[in-house]
Amino acid sequence: MQSNFNITRLDTTIAGVEISLETGRFANQADGAVWVRSGDTAVLVTVVTQPINRDINFFPLVVDYVEKMYAAGRIPGSFFRREIGRPSERETLCARLIDRPIRPLFPKGFRDEVQVIATVLSADQENDPDVLAVTGASAALHLSKIPFLGPIAGARIGRINGQFVLNPQSSVLDQSELNMVMAASREAVVMVEGEAEFLPHDMLAEAIEWGHEALQPLLDTQEELREKAGIPVMEFTPPEEDPELVGKVTELAEADLGQALSVVDKMERKAAKKLVMEKVMEGLAQDPRWAEAEDELKNVDDIVKDIEKRIVRGRIKSEGVRIDGRDTKTVRPILIDAGILPRAHGSALFARGETKVLAVATLGSGQDEQKIETLMGDDNKRFMLHYNFPPYCVGEIKMLRVSRREIGHGALAERSVTPVLPSEEEFPFTLRIVSEVMESNGSSSMASVCGASLALMDAGVPVKAAVAGIAMGLIKEGDDYIVLTDILGEEDALGDMDFKVAGTKEGVTGFQMDIKIAGIPPEVMRNALAQAREARLFILGEMDKILAEPRSELSEYAPQLEVVHIDPDVIRVVIGPGGKNIKAITAETGAAVDIEDSGKVSIFAPTLESMEKAKEMVLYYDQKPEVGKTYEGPVKKILEIGAIVEILPGVEGLVHISQLALERVGQVTDVVQLGDTMKVKCLEVRPDGKMRLSRAAILAEEQGIEFKDTGARSGGGRRDDRGGRGGGRRDDRGGRSGGRRDDRGGRGGDRGGDRGGRSGGGGGGDR
Repeated sequence: MQSNFNITRLDTTIAGVEISLETGRFANQADGAVWVRSGDTAVLVTVVTQPINRDINFFPLVVDYVEKMYAAGRIPGSFFRREIGRPSERETLCARLIDRPIRPLFPKGFRDEVQVIATVLSADQENDPDVLAVTGASAALHLSKIPFLGPIAGARIGRINGQFVLNPQSSVLDQSELNMVMAASREAVVMVEGEAEFLPHDMLAEAIEWGHEALQPLLDTQEELREKAGIPVMEFTPPEEDPELVGKVTELAEADLGQALSVVDKMERKAAKKLVMEKVMEGLAQDPRWAEAEDELKNVDDIVKDIEKRIVRGRIKSEGVRIDGRDTKTVRPILIDAGILPRAHGSALFARGETKVLAVATLGSGQDEQKIETLMGDDNKRFMLHYNFPPYCVGEIKMLRVSRREIGHGALAERSVTPVLPSEEEFPFTLRIVSEVMESNGSSSMASVCGASLALMDAGVPVKAAVAGIAMGLIKEGDDYIVLTDILGEEDALGDMDFKVAGTKEGVTGFQMDIKIAGIPPEVMRNALAQAREARLFILGEMDKILAEPRSELSEYAPQLEVVHIDPDVIRVVIGPGGKNIKAITAETGAAVDIEDSGKVSIFAPTLESMEKAKEMVLYYDQKPEVGKTYEGPVKKILEIGAIVEILPGVEGLVHISQLALERVGQVTDVVQLGDTMKVKCLEVRPDGKMRLSRAAILAEEQGIEFKDTGARSGGGRRDDRGGRGGGRRDDRGGRSGGRRDDRGGRGGDRGGDRGGRSGGGGGGDR
């Protein structure tokens, strides 16, 4: 065990980025612990292994990635004010970034439990901790006793102003046309994942090659760290197969298995393979040598899988023929049906061979955006793509749950489609795609990309272009590499690579590569990208035959949208005290109303009728008084010289005592009381917003009497008790008449009265 004070730290600079690796400071009871730092971002990665006390036929590796809010000086926003146990979507995706490149680098047959935990302890909100965690996991494994065939190193590659950039900071990442996370060993690339702005295939291949070269010094640093602080690797001897059992199983299975693997239909092939397995077990049971050898017979399933792998790969190499009879470059038959769901806003069924996906698009308002809490701060997500892989799609029975794989596949499809979406200014809807996998036999994530693109166009979303995706496989035999287009599920399991590439006719938008071997040379990846482009263009051509461009109109069941603009000064009036007014609009119409500080109001309503009603209610609060128009409103205040009436929301004016009736009025309360509703006519609106209002004009119309607007001397200009003209010039303190709220939020119509001056909005000589 290392001393708590035995700290080893190494610093390195790669492509201008400083990264330090340190061990001995934290978690010294773990089998390996490394503190990785770049800038003020630091991640602690620990690894622990222990024997497992039961027989299993898989490698029990668990990878967790945890972001602590204190790392960015924040307190969690959850009810409990602590990081809850369930990982966020980002934490799940980052855990997958670590898991995928390291999993193939453990020796075959190793069955001890291994747990990798990456904990973000400090985040400067510029240097992303995800790629540091990839390198940290490799370093922690490499200096531990665990048999790990590394090291590897991880980095993010961007392209800004025509130059590749390693680990671009968050503040400049939005300027990059490429956002690629990659991991590489000394000889080859082991994982890539990312998104791009229609990047040409050659440019993506060049980025991979550049990144591989740039990461080499970080591998040197890990080797040096192991020399200084590493411990001896535990002894591990891969389990040996019994050659006699292998021979017997091969004798019983090979011929029939070869025939079974020629069955084109997946489910029929699965049934045929099951019969082969049953025949093998029956044959072994009848052989005295194996009848009672229960422990040894546990390996029969693995032996049969090895035979299957040898047969499939051998046919591809020698004959160029795959399980379903295709050559290495042919895409399976494609079937597309758009607009399949009558009530959905947009839908499409996309099938490629025995993989079939139902993609459904739903449009919502800004209130439907997903609120996300991260170390970088709170954010709103306008586009969501959720991928579901129910057990029936592969003919199985399992509990329904959202797995890490489903989150990862959904994120990949979402990244691939995002670059073609219209801007929020062009199309201010929140967008959600749900991809329901109906059948699966190879690359349902790329089928989800195709289905999502079609569903968006079916919904009338003005996307920039159609997007399609394809999964590429690889068979490596010796020094020979054979790239496969549109791989089946079994070709994924029996092959060496799953390289998913999505994009438009113009270029790549999303990609992800997983491998099962130690690495793939960059030139092989370049060939795979070129072959993927041919397949993608073919699929896009098939999609164009069904839906070449977005529909011209939204679905009748989609939310109705209209954008209006109001005076920013009345936003608070539209909202109302405690949100009273906006809640009333929503309750009465069912519409969602999004108001921006600029006065832009986006109204989303379920029907055209409710849209018009909501629009009317919003604009009601933004009316401007018009000369000659009649208004009716409550009396808000009684003054000595008249009554303050609210003629529009937030707009109040004074009806001078001389304009309260056709005859002379002694006191205002002789005609009207506080809270009464009064009908008045607007006689004049001046540039400064002041008005002259009259109840007498309404009474004259009702009685058929001609009303003469005498202007400033209306009503004889009776002086009030303070000697001023009843016509309402400003008082000595500048009280306003008949206007909107002033800058201090007070009512313009009663400020003058409150301060004892002349109110200036009535009919009797307003200034």
